[in-house]
Amino acid sequence: MLESGLKHQSVMVVTEGNTANFIGSGDMEVLATPAMVALMENAAMMAVALHLEEGETTVGSMISTTHLKPSKIGRSISAIAELTEVEGRKLMFKITAYDGDVVIGEGEHIRYVVNREKFLAKL
Repeated sequence: MLESGLKHQSVMVVTEGNTANFIGSGDMEVLATPAMVALMENAAMMAVALHLEEGETTVGSMISTTHLKPSKIGRSISAIAELTEVEGRKLMFKITAYDGDVVIGEGEHIRYVVNREKFLAKL
């Protein structure tokens, strides 16, 4: 059962492959905002993954976030997602990204629980 308070922390290291310059979202060798957002989404997905019914998954539908500070290559970045509200299949999360103990991003994320087969059949 999905209940408020479920949390997960996802971690990655800043590499050349997830810099703004490499991804194309900027021209510097720092963590790209899209890479930080992907880590935040991963944390939210994983926070509820073990609590879903067989055949279910979640899909992201909205994310609102800030990217407050740059992170250089070699830094370990973590994202923590906490499920704050459940409205049927709609899941709302508080998301925060860290470079060490420093908050580098924060925001809100919405995901929906879907049946994997039905979802893919609509493509």
